[in-house]
Amino acid sequence: MENFLGEVRKMKPQEGNLGHTERRISRVKVTLMRVNLLTVALLLSCSVGAFGANSLSNRRAPGFALPDLQLKYHDLAEYRGRVVVVNVMKVGCPHCTTLSKVLTAAEKKYGSRLKVLSIVNPPDNQTMVRGYMIKNQISNTILFDCGQVAASYLQVTPSNPSVDVPHFFVIDKDGMIREDYGYNQLQKDLFEGEGIYKILDKYVSKPGVAQVGGRTDTD
Repeated sequence: MENFLGEVRKMKPQEGNLGHTERRISRVKVTLMRVNLLTVALLLSCSVGAFGANSLSNRRAPGFALPDLQLKYHDLAEYRGRVVVVNVMKVGCPHCTTLSKVLTAAEKKYGSRLKVLSIVNPPDNQTMVRGYMIKNQISNTILFDCGQVAASYLQVTPSNPSVDVPHFFVIDKDGMIREDYGYNQLQKDLFEGEGIYKILDKYVSKPGVAQVGGRTDTD
């Protein structure tokens, strides 16, 4: 983008085209400003959540395909029919570490009926994530994003650049975001205790039980 801007500046404007060139430069500058704002937002500060519970729910989960540590791509659509927790996090965040441990336990509790997909963004890299998983005994799948997926879930815009992590989204079997939570002292049991099970139990069917129209029916 900077190279492009430099080329535009070196262009010799023809008579009558000066205004067009200046407008083109202005559009590029505005684009760069928006990208920079989004990048700053996606540094993902770790503090008390800016969003209230479920403020980003009741919509179709944005689709994505992102790589894990082994460069295997995980497509959200492949998990249709299962409950999915998408967790936006960073490895240097203490609350994220605690939630990762809670989600690891949840995945073991529910087995194949639940899939946890955690998402990190730069500067988190493969070396950092590998060390994080080993140190904290995390078995959840951690995916590498460049900002776009996190922004689509957290609805980041230049006018709304503030983002806090961790923030997790509960996606039902039909691919709809039903509930979401950013870290909050009043809801710390969701991130540090067993409170999350009360939420997941509403969407994850018990073995041998099918969920139909908001109720459960035995097979």
